[in-house]
Amino acid sequence: MRVCLVCEGSYPYVSGGVSSWVQMLCSEFKDVEFVIWSIATTKAEMSQYKYKLPDNVVEVKTVYIGENIEDKGGKHVKLSEKEKQTLRMLITSSYDQINWDDVFQLIQNNRENLYNIIMGTDFYNCCLDIYKKKNLFLVFHDFLWNMRGIYLPLVSALSGEIPSADIYHAVSTGFAGILASCASYIFKRPFLLSEHGIYTREREEDIIRSDWVTGEFKDIWIDFFKKLSAIAYHQAHLVTTLFESNMTLQQELGCPKDKLVIISNGIDFDQFYRQIPKDKAKKDWYDIGAVVRIVPIKDIKTMLVAFYQIKNAIPKARLHILGNYDENPEYYKECMELKNNLDLQDVIFYGQVNVRDYIDKIDLFLLTSISEGQPLAVLEGMAAGKPFICTNVGDCKSLIQGNHDEFGPAGYIVPAIDSEAIAEKVISLYKNPELLYQMGQNGQERVRKYYRKEIFLEQFKKIYNQMGEELYGRNRI
Repeated sequence: MRVCLVCEGSYPYVSGGVSSWVQMLCSEFKDVEFVIWSIATTKAEMSQYKYKLPDNVVEVKTVYIGENIEDKGGKHVKLSEKEKQTLRMLITSSYDQINWDDVFQLIQNNRENLYNIIMGTDFYNCCLDIYKKKNLFLVFHDFLWNMRGIYLPLVSALSGEIPSADIYHAVSTGFAGILASCASYIFKRPFLLSEHGIYTREREEDIIRSDWVTGEFKDIWIDFFKKLSAIAYHQAHLVTTLFESNMTLQQELGCPKDKLVIISNGIDFDQFYRQIPKDKAKKDWYDIGAVVRIVPIKDIKTMLVAFYQIKNAIPKARLHILGNYDENPEYYKECMELKNNLDLQDVIFYGQVNVRDYIDKIDLFLLTSISEGQPLAVLEGMAAGKPFICTNVGDCKSLIQGNHDEFGPAGYIVPAIDSEAIAEKVISLYKNPELLYQMGQNGQERVRKYYRKEIFLEQFKKIYNQMGEELYGRNRI
């Protein structure tokens, strides 16, 4: 069996939870051939692998959607009347009003000419219609090129050669979802979609906070990403999600309930398990850890401000930040400037490291993200018997507090972007070492029972086998 894993902005070029999940899947399913269809920004930003590829990864095909798109020489593409109507519907209609069958047919018929369609008269006329109907206070030339800027990366991704596979497995919606959708439609192969976070909501948060999208263009960009998710939900044969509230959001965004199944993340428990003595030898330092990429969505700045407050109360506190800082150099620079402005001592940025080499010295961990799915870093720390202070995002509340299970809390949940709440909980655990120990034990037992890798691997193996058995003749369109 050959499975094509479609990854956007992650494996194998970016480390993190989703990439680690992909690495685990490929490493454990040794009898499956994997092709990685990776969507990256530019070769300058994403060219070096962050992982040693398992032997059964037989190919990596990379699409660089941030590169300059080749000019096709201005070739005029003559669309049929139905294709013109489909293009108009795609550009002008909301995501829930589009006939996706016709959209896939348009793409299949014109894959080699999509660039020329976006640069052509029919796309121009669609944009002009939107411009007039919305009565926008913008120069039309600026509006047109912003619209082309939205759709040209999509065209870049769709115009390339499609890898051959028995199953297409996208690990998000967005560009990954639409590539897998088109491959599934064109080659009549099953499509499995696995969402870790909710792609549409994450992009919406990015756009709302961004400076590069302004004014009325924010709503247009948000609607575009809703369309991409709708394509994937429409074409997917099965959609796996991590937890209940994610499933609810996916249904709100248009995913049929009967396609959804919950498969929680799992980790190699034995690799991270530590037997923590109840009466640890007293040490001078109170060591706080964070396993996190240095990017805005992880909100490292709030973590630093919280540590400033912690340091005033606990002079012997140290903050160890374990994670890649090369992904967003500008944000890393801003974090270092904040650290210096606060005159923060005993904050160490390690970069990409093997977390297991550092986990023993940590007393408790922080996660200050403003958006998450079901973070592997939290599960790994809990397996090691370490309590967590987590923001109330994704499934963190269930991981820390449990879903009415027999275990007690494994730390505290605090509001996002609330440095005072983070600092208060860290200080309280410093003052109560018995509670710190008990919370670590609670989390360890929760992971041992519910979040082992063997559980999620068995579920995905079953899905792959079922899709392989039902392969021939399957096509949802």
